[in-house]
Order: sequence, then structure tokens, then C-alpha cells
Amino acid sequence: MSDNQEKRIWKAGEIQPAAPAHAAKNQRPRKRHPVRGFFAVLGSLLALLLIAFFGATTIVCLGPSPAARDLFVNTVMETSAAKFLARIYFSEQEIDEILARNAVQDDQAVTETVDFEESDDAEETPDIELVDVSGATFKGKMLIVKDPSRVTLAVAPTFDPEVAGLRVEEFAERNDAIAAINGGGFLDEGGVGKGGMPLGLVIKDGKLLNGGMDTRSSIVGFDNENHLIVGNLSGRECLERGIRDAVAFGPAFIVNGEPMEVAGSGGGLNPRTVLGQRADGAVLMLVIDGRQAHSIGATYKDCIDVMLEYGAINAGNLDGGSSSMLVYEGEVQNICASLYGSRPLPTAFIVK
Repeated sequence: MSDNQEKRIWKAGEIQPAAPAHAAKNQRPRKRHPVRGFFAVLGSLLALLLIAFFGATTIVCLGPSPAARDLFVNTVMETSAAKFLARIYFSEQEIDEILARNAVQDDQAVTETVDFEESDDAEETPDIELVDVSGATFKGKMLIVKDPSRVTLAVAPTFDPEVAGLRVEEFAERNDAIAAINGGGFLDEGGVGKGGMPLGLVIKDGKLLNGGMDTRSSIVGFDNENHLIVGNLSGRECLERGIRDAVAFGPAFIVNGEPMEVAGSGGGLNPRTVLGQRADGAVLMLVIDGRQAHSIGATYKDCIDVMLEYGAINAGNLDGGSSSMLVYEGEVQNICASLYGSRPLPTAFIVK
């Protein structure tokens, strides 16, 4: 058989020639790509997790339990970055209706100052005491400061949306404070604000640093006699009442010994910071962890119950969420909800 005949037979597929020995030696097995495999598996897992998450969210939002639905909406609407989850399922009008049904029933009461009562065990209790608090869905810390004159407001060097505020740890360090908690709210569009611009009224040492003289808002602060004042006041009313330090935030939780009524799951389950005062003048600084495995968070009602348990006659809600932070003796005492640690803020209450 000639070479040309043999080639024609090969082309017809009737016989196959053996590969030359040198060709077999040059062949290599196809390489596998472990990195590609890893990312393929990771992508599949993430897809499954997303499907499971949105499946569970859909059941909660559109399922048979109005209580579960309202709790979910109240919780995510108190966040800066996760509000979109509620908006996937509900219109703005529906969300507003849910929030209105699950809120503190503010009766517009304002603290009426009275003389501090004598404490039977004043000499036996420490000047400052740090205790653990817990509930069915939360864990936190309560700092009890016997002398209310030691609690003052600290502010960032400047109020500007383009300038970063200070972290709670920095407020404590710069002011040589033994303790500090976060203060009022701040401009935080999309959860990425710099923390340098407060929202609403800020009074420091009897001077109005931010907010309007005639604009009323829910405030939390101290007067010149070291009484904790909570309720709705304007800047002018605050100054006329001799308020030395205050921020705008709320709602008020306890006013003149009367706890506010909370409908449903007011506020949802979130990290919390609350400032309160007992009848003997001792200041209660409560910080509750949230959005974590060890502590999901607390509702408004939970915070009121804790404050009542510790004897508060006045108490007001401060900024919460990823801002909630307690520093004591140079150490952070809680676990911040933010993956990036404590946030820059415009204000903080400190203990000198």
C-alpha cells in the first residue's frame, strides 16, 4: 500500500495510525484550576444563602403573622443601610402605617425637676458601678454613676458633614474621661456618613451649638442642677430652663416616674443606648448589643423595663444601632454592631 493510499484510508476513518512514540511523551494531562473550583463552590453557597435569606424574609413579610412582619419592618427601618429590605415588600405608605402602629405613645410630657432623694445606702455603694444586663433577646451593660455632676456632654471640634467626627474612645481619651457613651443622631445618608454633623439641637455648657431656637424636638440632657431632662422642647425653652448639656434624640422612655406606653414591637430589635436617672440623682447609662449572635437586640419596651428595674424616674433614648458604644476605664465594654468598629460621631456623654 502506498503512502497516499494509506492517508486516504485514515481520512475515511477506516483505520487510525498509532501515535508516534515521541508524541505520546509530549502529551500532558489537562490541568485543573483549584482557584476556579473554589470560587465556583463559594458562589454556589452564596447563592443558596441569598435564596434562603430572601425566602425566609418573604415568609416573614408576607406570611400569616402580622407580629413577625411588624417586628421585621420596625427592626430594619431603624438601620441606615437595610431599609431597602422593607421597601422590597411594602410601599412607603404601608411602612409608615406599620411604624405608627408600633411606636412609643408620646404624651408630650417634659421632666419636672424635684430635689434628689437621700439614698439609704449611698455610703455603701461605689461611686461608679458597671453591671451586666440581659433579656430574652439581648445582653448589655449598665454604668451607674452616683454623682450626676460628673456626666457632661462632649462635642467634636467642628460640626461639618464633610469632616469626620470622633469615636467614643476618642471622646473619652481627649477629655480625660473615665467613661463615655454615644450621644445624639447625625447626618448619615446610606449609612456612610462621616459622623461630623449632628441632627437637631446640641447644647454644650449652656450654649446652643446646633439647631433652632424655636424648633421643638425630643431632647435628652442635664440642667444646671444636674437633673436629667427629657421631653419635647425648643432651643429657646432649653436655655430658659437652664439646660447645660443636651442633644436631640428620642423618644422619651420615662418622664416624671411614668413609663411611656409602647405599642407592639416599637423600634424592633436593635442595639440601644439609653440615658436615665434615679430619684437619688444617680445616672444610668445603658448600652445594649444587637444584630449579633449573642445579642439580637432590644425593643423600646425592653429598654423601659430595664430602666424601671434600676429605679429610673426619667430616661430617654439616644442614638443606637452601630453607634451604640460604652467605654469605661479605657476599655470598650460592649461589642459594636459595625464590622468596622465604633463609628465617628459628633457628640458623646462622658463621665469625668
